[in-house]
Amino acid sequence: MIGIVMFFAALFMLVLGFPVAFTFGAAAIFFGIIAGYIELMPNPALIDVADEFFRMFSMMPFRIYSTMTNTILMAIPLFIFMGIVLQKSALAERLLESMAILFGRVRGGLAISTVVVGTMLAASTGVVGASVVAMGVISLPVMLKYGYSKRLSTGTICAAGTLGQIIPPSIILIILGDVFGLPVGDLFRAALGPGLVLVGSYIIYILVVAFFDKEAAPAIPANEDISRKATIGRALVAIIPPLTLIVLVLGSIFAGIATPTESASVGAMGAMVLAAMYRKLSWKIIEDSALATVQVTAMVFAILVGATAFSMVFVYSGADTIVEHFMMGLPGEKWGFLILSMLAIMVLGFFIDFIEISYIVVPILLPISEAIGINPLWFAILIAMNLQTSFLTPPFGFSLFYLKGVCPPGVRTTDIYRGVMPFICIQVLVLVSLILFPGFYGM
Repeated sequence: MIGIVMFFAALFMLVLGFPVAFTFGAAAIFFGIIAGYIELMPNPALIDVADEFFRMFSMMPFRIYSTMTNTILMAIPLFIFMGIVLQKSALAERLLESMAILFGRVRGGLAISTVVVGTMLAASTGVVGASVVAMGVISLPVMLKYGYSKRLSTGTICAAGTLGQIIPPSIILIILGDVFGLPVGDLFRAALGPGLVLVGSYIIYILVVAFFDKEAAPAIPANEDISRKATIGRALVAIIPPLTLIVLVLGSIFAGIATPTESASVGAMGAMVLAAMYRKLSWKIIEDSALATVQVTAMVFAILVGATAFSMVFVYSGADTIVEHFMMGLPGEKWGFLILSMLAIMVLGFFIDFIEISYIVVPILLPISEAIGINPLWFAILIAMNLQTSFLTPPFGFSLFYLKGVCPPGVRTTDIYRGVMPFICIQVLVLVSLILFPGFYGM
């Protein structure tokens, strides 16, 4: 039971606010020593806890080296760099302004334009924090100015900003590709359908709310000084450059021309070209983007190293066998396992980040799913969709904090929490449909 106790101890430390990477690493060392001592207790003459400890972690340097030379994970810093450069080049501002003019005449049009822009930002940047903050700064004041409901406005921005976690290129999908041992290009293709269904569901919800509650999402009066033709022209000028970048990055992967890492390098270069087109490219932007990329990447890999040590002790203690026996004994076999694993991931998403879940929880569930005969590609997309929901779930949903940091004084935290609830329900419904009707999504 050492591994089970270690898991809940680490979770408790995270809730208290200890850093993630150090928490998993420290828990692994502490409980690894205890596990080594218990292993040798039947033979007191042979007790040498230090030797047992070093034997347990003897493969750790090789694990770290293989992680640092993993070509799949090399795509992470490149996509992060691409997203930060595009965020600093005012891409979101241009898209939001053009879409607001284009859809503003429709009831709920501003919210719909926010979802559309969130989708394009997801497919071009994939950085949740940048998307939520940019749309919160630009779109939220405009929606509130024209009388939009605070709940609908904040919920739409949070939900649209998190689309980058399921719509390719997604950091979650790259990490899951490494954990599952699946080609990232296959995961990107498989995630595109559920991601677009989620986008369509958001838009339908907004239209329904605007239809039944005309005060929640009123139409914006048309600007008679700008012709419809000029409006469409301005929108196309804002849309075509990022759309071209999306086609280059994702199209090269889907067509089999480039690997995700190679396409990520194309995206990073394309982002700098776009920034130069917008006359925003400077050495300062490149330096700041590179520094921010190093910080985020270092955090991801530090968590990965701590999670690797944690999983080694977990397996060494035999806790994985306990979990496997429990899951295999569930009623309903495949369906019982899917329901419980999805519920467990969703609950854990309330408290810990998707990276820890991907490297701690998923490796425990993966061999069980293989033994039951679950399609690994389908299971990976289910997990990705589930992890995307964790960005919206109170109390620790990252998107909620990102938006609260840039909200006007009149918007309360409770407005944001209530605003995201319908979108969480939509995500859960899409997840359930993906479980029940995988054929509809081409799984």
